[in-house]
Amino acid sequence: MLSRCYGSAVHGVEAVTITIEVSVMKGNKFFMVGLPDNAVKESEQRVEAALKYNGYYFPRQRVVVNLAPADIRKEGSSYDLTIAMGMLKSSGQIIADKLEDYLIMGELALDGSLRPIKGALPICIQARNEGFKYFMLPEANSHEASIVEGIKVLPVQSLKQAIDHIEGFQKIEPIKVDPNDAYFTNHNEYGVDFSDVQGQENIKRGMEIAAAGGHNVLMVGPPGSGKTMLAKRLPSILPPMTMSEALETTKIHSVAGKLGEKTSLLNSRPFRSPHHTISDVALVGGGGHPQPGEISLAHNGVLFLDELPEFKRTVLEVMRQPLEERTVTISRARATVDFPANFMLIASMNPSPSGDFYNPEEEHPDSEMAVQRYLNKVSGPLLDRIDLHIEVTPVSFDEMTAQRKAESSQSIRERVLLARHIQLERFKDMEGIHNNAMMPSQLIKKMCRVDETGKELLKSAMERLGLSARAYDRILKVARTIADLDQSETIKPAHLAEAIQYRSLDRMMGIGV
Repeated sequence: MLSRCYGSAVHGVEAVTITIEVSVMKGNKFFMVGLPDNAVKESEQRVEAALKYNGYYFPRQRVVVNLAPADIRKEGSSYDLTIAMGMLKSSGQIIADKLEDYLIMGELALDGSLRPIKGALPICIQARNEGFKYFMLPEANSHEASIVEGIKVLPVQSLKQAIDHIEGFQKIEPIKVDPNDAYFTNHNEYGVDFSDVQGQENIKRGMEIAAAGGHNVLMVGPPGSGKTMLAKRLPSILPPMTMSEALETTKIHSVAGKLGEKTSLLNSRPFRSPHHTISDVALVGGGGHPQPGEISLAHNGVLFLDELPEFKRTVLEVMRQPLEERTVTISRARATVDFPANFMLIASMNPSPSGDFYNPEEEHPDSEMAVQRYLNKVSGPLLDRIDLHIEVTPVSFDEMTAQRKAESSQSIRERVLLARHIQLERFKDMEGIHNNAMMPSQLIKKMCRVDETGKELLKSAMERLGLSARAYDRILKVARTIADLDQSETIKPAHLAEAIQYRSLDRMMGIGV
């Protein structure tokens, strides 16, 4: 007897429906075809144990399981429940006339209980788009799938519960979460605030500019000056995520298996802070079965790289293309997968190996050559892609002990939102561009015009600092953002001067010249 049921495979952040055909006929041996990996092949043992534990039998005949389409590689243990249901129907152990209305996924334990799967949200979206009435999956994943409208999500705890529902003995009530409720629950809550930071007003100003224009930032300062503390508070002044951004971000975390059991929608911007020992694959994504890396998990949020020169150079260099294209392409022999990577890069580093700023007139533990060698660990092309270089100096005792309340994140965010609103109006007819940092070169010429005084200022800075054409574009983008914060239609010399002073590392690279 032949049965047909449906599962799904995830490629990148999108899902592809897989048809699982099970045929039980005269003969012997078990065959699984359709390009399964080892984890899928091992489902035979898990399914057999789960069936026997729950009072059913594994057919001792010729059993053929076909996973179609056969040219797509099937990976993972998520097909266990689908295969088990198909096998029970093919062998006549259950009556399941409407099995083809269901998309079924779940990993079986040996006692028939269900373990969570990865990618439940993109799978549910694809199932809804293809007209399935029900999505049966482990209860642990049900909340993330339940925000999809137009399909009934059935949370299942065990194989026995799934069988009882299919046969009509004990119906499972669909779980439903209102996307708006999920979106506004604890919306934009971070637990940290800029009001906790005493002093550092110039650094806060740089972070405000970065948030207003979506710019990348490199903070340079000695240990203990507050670089990490400031970076962790940056998401609290970014605009709240839109519903579409929240869905995009949740899909990526779903594919990576990073969502909690009761999490249905990520509604706060992610903040990812990988250790400096991270590999290039872990950072950008990849592997035999391509998975999103840290830069994709930071999509629509912040990626913080602390102690930037301590990262392996190969790891840093692979970020060049994602910083420009805002997407990561993982190419393999059989397929190419794209992961979104629209993130803000916030990096920090010491100004020298000892952690102090270099001053040739003072006694210094590091030689000029040692400082230069340390700075050169970060390549020029990568620095060019970072819009703001901010010098972070230690907080004075008077500032640290001041009783005055510092400005809150909410107050700063209001100015950021005003600037972002100007940018949304500016780019409303341009697909894929939402803030100043996204402007390509041809658009910079149109949107960032400067007067003659500004041109002379830029020329002087270019010659004195030896800036590249890319750094020139970055200065204009930052100046445009500063003008937006001032509610100014034109870029004034004062805006350019402030943008130029955020190229501090270009000056430091020239020590001794």
